[in-house]
Amino acid sequence: MIHGRFVDAVGGTCAPRRCWRPARAARRAGLSRAKSSAIVDLASKVVSGEVQLERIGRLGDEEIIDHLVAVRGIGRWTAQMFLLGTLGRPDVWPTGDYGVRAGFALAFATTSCPHQRSSSTGRALPPHRSAVAWYCWRAVDAKAS
Repeated sequence: MIHGRFVDAVGGTCAPRRCWRPARAARRAGLSRAKSSAIVDLASKVVSGEVQLERIGRLGDEEIIDHLVAVRGIGRWTAQMFLLGTLGRPDVWPTGDYGVRAGFALAFATTSCPHQRSSSTGRALPPHRSAVAWYCWRAVDAKAS
């Protein structure tokens, strides 16, 4: 819904040059101030060439993360979710994600939130850490239902 209203507000396409200055239109479409600021920042960085989305899929995972965290509102977790969900990268270990940490704790029957432990364990799992993260999320889902 919000996406459709935003696309309409910027003239029917989310091309960076159209999204560069529409903070007011984004707010009217239902985006928060933070999200509209992030869109404007991303668009301006794409227009300036600082962020090159057309080649981002050819970069390595850490290069993509570094590239994206330069944008206001995009942190490491968001960049990792982009790697997992949009690019389908097979070896992402998002230990900043609470669901991964909680699912890891369930799978390995620990009582503490295993951020450090899951990070060191994650180093032993390449090249399939994305699948392990998925199973961690499913462990949490299974416990909740």
